[in-house]
Amino acid sequence: MKNRTLWIVLGVVAVVVVWVVSSYNTLVGKQERVSEAWANVETVYQRRADLIPNLVATVKGYAAHEQETLQAVTSARANATALSIDPSTSTPEQVAAWMKAQNEVGSALGRLIAISESYPDLKASQNFLELQTQLEGTENRISTERNKYNERVRGFNVSIRRFPTNLIAGIFGFEKMALFEAEEGANVAPVVEF
Repeated sequence: MKNRTLWIVLGVVAVVVVWVVSSYNTLVGKQERVSEAWANVETVYQRRADLIPNLVATVKGYAAHEQETLQAVTSARANATALSIDPSTSTPEQVAAWMKAQNEVGSALGRLIAISESYPDLKASQNFLELQTQLEGTENRISTERNKYNERVRGFNVSIRRFPTNLIAGIFGFEKMALFEAEEGANVAPVVEF
């Protein structure tokens, strides 16, 4: 009788240990997939940052007196590339600051592209058109990679909150990760005046 009880207890302990190890490994795997998705987001933003010097140089050749706009783009790029965060330890505030810097780059690029309307030779430049096309493609990639990142974060966050895995997450210090969120005021349509 004692042996039978011992085997039952050992069996239950073994099942619990296997469950703990399995749950832990699943959470680690999901956390790594979030880190991978974040790296993909950073890669696409880096691609955009790498295109900016060429775009600025091209515009500078046609619109040298637009120095303020050119400097704004260069400054925004420098600020954005200086920030780096780790998705596994980042707070929503850190992600928001990182996104603010990236949005400033986008805004400065928008002003730079708008300048081209005033310079027909620039608009017709094959180099400018190619860079503009590459930037448009990169912006689409940014949106795609951000969505993939959010999907991975959402999956991870759900996993660490579900019972009984939340017990393992709490024991081993897995914490909720920050999502990309829309900018404040993004739900308001812009006013277009003619």
